[in-house]
Amino acid sequence: QVQLLESGGGLVQPGGSLRLSCAASGRAVSSVAMGWFRQRPGKERDFVAAISRSGDVTSYEHRVKGRFTISRDSAKNTVYLQMNSLKPEDTAVYFCGATTVSSVLVSAAPEEYDYWGQGTQVTVSS
Repeated sequence: QVQLLESGGGLVQPGGSLRLSCAASGRAVSSVAMGWFRQRPGKERDFVAAISRSGDVTSYEHRVKGRFTISRDSAKNTVYLQMNSLKPEDTAVYFCGATTVSSVLVSAAPEEYDYWGQGTQVTVSS
């Protein structure tokens, strides 16, 4: 069982930055592959970024590559999403997920994730 708790969302102006945190309990973040997804009202949950168990493999959705960075702190059992140069189209609820499927290195498919946090709202607006 893995519990995930996101934080760090809020209102930011276009061009600004936010850092989202996903604190895990129940398992070490080094034992699961993790990812960030986002969901707009009435839309499906879309992939944003993922990080492998080892922490040395990452993957990004093409629209955020170069602006967002996924990382983790094993000592704090927390995964982060640093978001820079934010755009209004980045507005969404952001979720972190964890997959315990051992064959998954990194995944952009939400159906491969076993556990989810409750989400944190990010609003980019002037």
